Amino acid sequence: MAIVSEQRARTGRGSELVLLAFALLLTLFSYAQVGLTATGEVPSNLGALAGVMVLVAAVAHLLIRWRAPYADPVMLPVVVALNGVGLTMIYRIDVAKDLPGAPNADRQMLWTLVGLACAVAVLWFLRDHRVLRRYTYTAMVVGIVLLVLPVLPVLGRSINGARIWIGLGPLSFQPAELAKIVLAVFFAGYLVTNRDNLALAGRKVLGLQLPRARYLGPILAAWAVSLAVLVLERDLGTSLLFFGLFVAMLYVATERLSWILIGLVLFAGGAALAASLFPHVGARFDVWLHALDPAVYNRDPGGSGQLVQGLFGLASGGLMGTGWGAGQPQLVPYANSDFIVASLGEELGLTGLLALLALYLVLAERGMRAAIGVRDGFGKLLASGLAFVIAFQCFVVVGGVTRLIPLTGLTMPFLALGGSSLVSNWIILALLLRISDAARRPAPAPEGPPPAADGDAVRPVVPGENRPAGPEDGQATEVVRLT
Repeated sequence: MAIVSEQRARTGRGSELVLLAFALLLTLFSYAQVGLTATGEVPSNLGALAGVMVLVAAVAHLLIRWRAPYADPVMLPVVVALNGVGLTMIYRIDVAKDLPGAPNADRQMLWTLVGLACAVAVLWFLRDHRVLRRYTYTAMVVGIVLLVLPVLPVLGRSINGARIWIGLGPLSFQPAELAKIVLAVFFAGYLVTNRDNLALAGRKVLGLQLPRARYLGPILAAWAVSLAVLVLERDLGTSLLFFGLFVAMLYVATERLSWILIGLVLFAGGAALAASLFPHVGARFDVWLHALDPAVYNRDPGGSGQLVQGLFGLASGGLMGTGWGAGQPQLVPYANSDFIVASLGEELGLTGLLALLALYLVLAERGMRAAIGVRDGFGKLLASGLAFVIAFQCFVVVGGVTRLIPLTGLTMPFLALGGSSLVSNWIILALLLRISDAARRPAPAPEGPPPAADGDAVRPVVPGENRPAGPEDGQATEVVRLT
């Protein structure tokens, strides 16, 4: 006879604490090694870094224990490790450029604290992720406003040919980083309501089941908005990320491969049209296809010098890298932001770069696991969309640096210099933690009579017999053991 005993579900907070300690040690060791190799002494701001990273890990861990005790125990340590490695490389480039006081590293530490504060606010005030579904169309409006802000003549700023920034006094911010979060909320709320209509079968063309024509509106609207972002803001990366997010969530909602194929055809056609009509987009494709051509390499602006220097840096790193502080990453323009992957590949080598990509893979996989485990459709779509954003952004950045695809201008999550990207990705982490807490939390014990065992039959009890009638429908049930 089998005996079923009840066991308490494990929260995983102890494992999270151990992994956080390892992530902190990795960060502090790397930071100290950069200083010892490059300058011969321990960095003067090592204590500040230790204080910031320990504060981040401790506050986040204690808050999760209190507010989301069943959240995934791996996500936070992975993010702390990535954030710490990014801070180390930013400091390394500050030292290589002889910047007094390592201003970029100090500024990134400050943005790390701001990102932590935003993540704490999300976990503190958002007790149930399903509340966000009430604001589906509000999120749509907010997302569109955030995308339009850089186009405004007063707030918008053009940096390196792309108009994706807004200026707030001495500070600048990319509103598209927050737009991808609120648009993911809108897509999840819209698709969970309309997925039955979107999944209706249409005609078959060349063996492919296409959706009905009247339900192509959402994807055509997303395509039009992505092209508008590409034209008005000259930002290939944001338009690619926005459109890819919608198509991926559409596929998760409907499980129809035809949506992905339609999306790929639409984006390829739009990109080809934009490359032929707009010079800044065509220049990106020239750099991608003819990077080593002297005419393209020496073109100013819009040449391929940055890309080629990044490839040379990756090649000089080899399999094991030059070691922390022993390379020349400062030779690549924007080595601490757009090309931080090339900088890390030079000093950590292919092995270290693959280890970092494995951390991103774990983070995305844990997000998808939360999407599979959560019990409501909105949470499934939102978690899968946010996990896809992280994975897709990594693919686009690494693909651009390695010349697999054209450069897009996106930044590596948690690694690259930039406050808007760092803050928005900490918010994404908080949302994934909240959804994973709902997914891993044990289901409440069912109320009412226990279910019948194997070999039992259930028959209704008629009012007036020896047992009382049920309170709802005038009928109760009793379990009868068959012998």
